[in-house]
Amino acid sequence: MEETRDPSPQHDTASPAQGGELPEPPAPRLNQTRTGIKPKALPDPEADLADPGLYFNRELSHLQFNLRVLEQALDEAHPLLNRLMFLLIFSSNMDEFFEIRVAGLKHQVLLGDESTGPDGRSPRSVLAEISRVAHEQVARQYRILNEVLIPALEAQRLRFRRRGDWTDAQRAWVQDYFESEIMPVISPIGLDPSHPFPRLVNKSLNFIVQLEGKDAFGREGGLAILPAPRSLPRVIALPPELCEAEVGEYVFLSSMIHAHAEEVFPGMTVLGCYQFRLTRNADLSVDPEDVSDLATALRGELLSRRYGSGVRLEVADNCPDELADFLLRQFQLDQADLYRVDGPVNLTRMMSVLDDVERPELLYRPFTPGLPKSLRKADSVLAAIAEGDILLHHPFQSFSPVEQMLGEAARDPDVLAIKQTLYRTGADSPIVNALVEAAGNGKEVTVVIELRARFDEADNLALASRLQEAGAIVIYGVMAYKTHAKMMHIVRRERGKLRHYAHLGTGNYHSRTARRYTDYSLLTADPVLCADVHKVFQQLTGMGRARHIEKLLHAPFTLHEQMVARIDREAEHARQGRPAHLIIKCNALTEPRLIQALYRASRAGVECDLIIRGMCCLRPGLPGISENIRVRSVIGRFLEHTRVFHFHNDGKPETWGSSADFMARNMFHRVETCFPLLDRKLAARVRKDLETYLVDNCQSWLLGSDGLYVKQKPGKAAPISAQETLLFAYATRA
Repeated sequence: MEETRDPSPQHDTASPAQGGELPEPPAPRLNQTRTGIKPKALPDPEADLADPGLYFNRELSHLQFNLRVLEQALDEAHPLLNRLMFLLIFSSNMDEFFEIRVAGLKHQVLLGDESTGPDGRSPRSVLAEISRVAHEQVARQYRILNEVLIPALEAQRLRFRRRGDWTDAQRAWVQDYFESEIMPVISPIGLDPSHPFPRLVNKSLNFIVQLEGKDAFGREGGLAILPAPRSLPRVIALPPELCEAEVGEYVFLSSMIHAHAEEVFPGMTVLGCYQFRLTRNADLSVDPEDVSDLATALRGELLSRRYGSGVRLEVADNCPDELADFLLRQFQLDQADLYRVDGPVNLTRMMSVLDDVERPELLYRPFTPGLPKSLRKADSVLAAIAEGDILLHHPFQSFSPVEQMLGEAARDPDVLAIKQTLYRTGADSPIVNALVEAAGNGKEVTVVIELRARFDEADNLALASRLQEAGAIVIYGVMAYKTHAKMMHIVRRERGKLRHYAHLGTGNYHSRTARRYTDYSLLTADPVLCADVHKVFQQLTGMGRARHIEKLLHAPFTLHEQMVARIDREAEHARQGRPAHLIIKCNALTEPRLIQALYRASRAGVECDLIIRGMCCLRPGLPGISENIRVRSVIGRFLEHTRVFHFHNDGKPETWGSSADFMARNMFHRVETCFPLLDRKLAARVRKDLETYLVDNCQSWLLGSDGLYVKQKPGKAAPISAQETLLFAYATRA
């Protein structure tokens, strides 16, 4: 994992792309004033801002983020079980990376498409670099698990028992579990002319078994495939009476199957049994020109996702070469796609241990999300919003007011209509329950559901059916544009007139992720802002040309050009000798024209602080190009998800929240909203939150012009964790 540059001489570096000792990086230039540092040397006006050398590759930058997540498994500032959690999240992230990003590159190569991105790298060269880095880091992941985390867990009386370490009593219990729970649901598949190689489900655990002897039909032994039952847990807790005193012990399903493989093939000799897992292309492709019913088309695509083309094969590290080669041929993969692992091939399924273990001292301290004073005093969320805008910063502040706002509206006889966008949420969530209740109470309920939210398609199809059955009008958005905006609109009759309320957010309407992701929620009754939200809903649900919108910026119409215009405006202030500063916080920065606008701003002397969690294609710190740009990535207890844009604007600051990242897909291929914080106190509060991230020296990583991330360390300064600071400021300790 990479790390942010440290003002002191102490720093750690990690890079998948380079090795060896690096020269001491220069100290970062943190802002010393409210408006940043004034411009210095004039840059080269002839520089070509489209030069591929000014851009990092998007996929490799994405991979770098995953490595920063993996690095958290070694950070002793995190509790032990949470370090294990980060290691498992790395596995989950890498699964999706191969299913989508690597699969896309492979498909591009298959089609003979040699087109490149802004960085100029060909798909083949990117795939080769991904393979090199991923092989190194996956091997490192298993070393961390086997040599660091498992010994540390054993020291804390949590043990994963290998087959050779089972006691006689444990072996007897495993035998009974295998016979009663596994054997009745397991289905071995012999490979012969009448039993060709089976189609295996994406990411399922399987075993390839070498057999000797003859079966009941006289067939000679050879090879068999043994799929692990998907209905069974991958990690099983041993009964307490079989464990040492005060020790929690676990065994892997794979170990149980290994130990009893011969019972699955009675009369045969098992010469070898090796686990493997195939990762398939899981990207859904729905052609908007060839679809009359999106829901039906998606249901068909969801079935095909389970059996897409192979992109990665994981096998046990002791699997013989001839068997690994046999599997590669079956899945039409190359040696570069083979990953030998020293442990379970499906580490993500170990997440169940985190829910099973009751060891609070090995986990993050619990907390109770806070509430703004205006909501603590109010009997009604809607009444509180009527008094003035309310801003919530999740998870430090509770998401429940958003749910209560909708719940109140569902039961309020004076509420006439509710409109809502849903991107990621559970089919059985407080938000959906309230919408169902509102429809049942006779209100006009319109829900725009984005069925194509990746890996949530099935849940969204289910909640669409539930809402339709309740009487809500369900819209699937615009076929060619994913609806990614986070909006709620409520119309209420008050004193004989209609009053409008709205919620605008940077995250999803999902109460569980609201406890793990950082996001902002704006609750407002501002007439113009609410009217804008209403107009966006009309665009989504009806037909007609885009209507004039007063305060909101929205994609795919105005967001991109207005963001570029605001960056350019900051550059003009700098050229006129005025203080100029901007802060962009989002999850990814990949769109070339936005990057070029930031380069222009830096060349003009604008101090640009970018807090980019994941992919960043901009190359900071280049003399005459980006020397005034600093890029930070913050990785910690919570997933940084807020999209916030702040512009100094010559002392007339603007602060915006948004559902959109600085990516082409968000700007041109999605319906997004970007909302201004009109209340000066709320805007100032967000600016203060952003400044907290800029001085983080515990969980902040600074990106250098060489592509390396360097983790910032406190050195002799006081340690500052932005997330812990915000937790202390906003939340109530449990």
